[in-house]
Amino acid sequence: MHALRMWGWLIRNPSATWHDVPDMPKAALALLDKYFVKFTTKVIKCQNSSDGSTTKLLVELQDGMQVEAVVMTYEAPSRDPQLLAAGAPEVDPHLPVDHSAAAAAQDEQQERPAGRAPGAEGGEEEDEEEAEASSSAPSVTAAGAAAAAAARARKRSTLCVSSQVGCQMGCTFCATGTMGLKGHLNAGEIVEQLVHARAVARIRNVVFMGMGEPLNNYEAVRSAVAMMTDSKYFGLRRRHVTVSTVGVIPRIKQLAEDLPGVSLALSLHAPTQELRLQIVPSARAYKLDKLMEAVRSYQANSSQRVFYEYVMLSGVNDGEEQAHQLGQLLKGDDVVINLIPWNPIYQPEGPFFEAPRDGSVGTFQSILRHQYGLHTTIRQEMGQDISGACGQLVIETSGAGGCSKEATKDIEDSVRKVKLSGPVA
Repeated sequence: MHALRMWGWLIRNPSATWHDVPDMPKAALALLDKYFVKFTTKVIKCQNSSDGSTTKLLVELQDGMQVEAVVMTYEAPSRDPQLLAAGAPEVDPHLPVDHSAAAAAQDEQQERPAGRAPGAEGGEEEDEEEAEASSSAPSVTAAGAAAAAAARARKRSTLCVSSQVGCQMGCTFCATGTMGLKGHLNAGEIVEQLVHARAVARIRNVVFMGMGEPLNNYEAVRSAVAMMTDSKYFGLRRRHVTVSTVGVIPRIKQLAEDLPGVSLALSLHAPTQELRLQIVPSARAYKLDKLMEAVRSYQANSSQRVFYEYVMLSGVNDGEEQAHQLGQLLKGDDVVINLIPWNPIYQPEGPFFEAPRDGSVGTFQSILRHQYGLHTTIRQEMGQDISGACGQLVIETSGAGGCSKEATKDIEDSVRKVKLSGPVA
């Protein structure tokens, strides 16, 4: 009777407790105090990148295991149609809203329905920002206020969440894959990453591109996305949520039905089955031809553009031959291909990879764009100095809480499973 209302209140008022929720019965409060805690997880370490654009959170779960979540703040030049027409750099496609200036402009108009009262659900943060702007000193000109508003509009913060501790897919170039699978997060533990991240930045987009294969923890991910996009709670637009997968075919087919409007990103990384087998072990179970069939079926059923992620490994998959093979594979499809230069990870036993050579990523992009007409972007990497970039998430246990700018290398460490004691949420 009271839980849903309490959740909504605490999400909108993060510093509050359940004692602050209006009209909560004393009997309910007594039970909450005795048997529950506000969070099942806690941030035990926080690192900021040297340029301030990225924050990595080390989050401890209720069983003592740990995951990482990353907050990234982007400029959004692609929102300007003139910049797009001029061929200016584009924002990373794991921010789906920023790929189309027209769609983004429409989003801005729809963000605040006409006549919505200040403090209405999903709008308090925006109301506070507007109030802050309107209370500025009289000397601030209208032009200055407009410029400040435009600067805020260009900023977009994205949260990269984890859905598992470690990962069983074993991609050879990914730090998380070296951990193996240690455990699954429940829906609450996924959602709490968003709650923690909102203390760092105003989150507009969520991408399931952290630790783990989201579709191997399907029910928890489905429930978490449902709460994130529910207007009674966080109110994220579904198109602002992206679920990434290395290719779990049965779940891809189910995704369009269960989470319509949510974006799908496929971690492809190779244009042929033979090459994919070498770097993505799960390709043995989910062969490329069947995977492409499933993705195209998803796209037909959902009418959603699909994002393809392609980590570029020097001398492995970054050559012109592979560019042409990828172009042939995806030619004619409504896709965005995101080229991701490989980020260094701790690899003591190999296989040993290197970042692509200078110029090879641009050549690869040019072939896909100009010879095959495919929308292709290059990942704007952020957080490398705190091992928070794509493929670098792996657990370390040292370090105190609080945010620091210390650049440390994450090295795989064992993750202890601790017996539960005390109250749970």
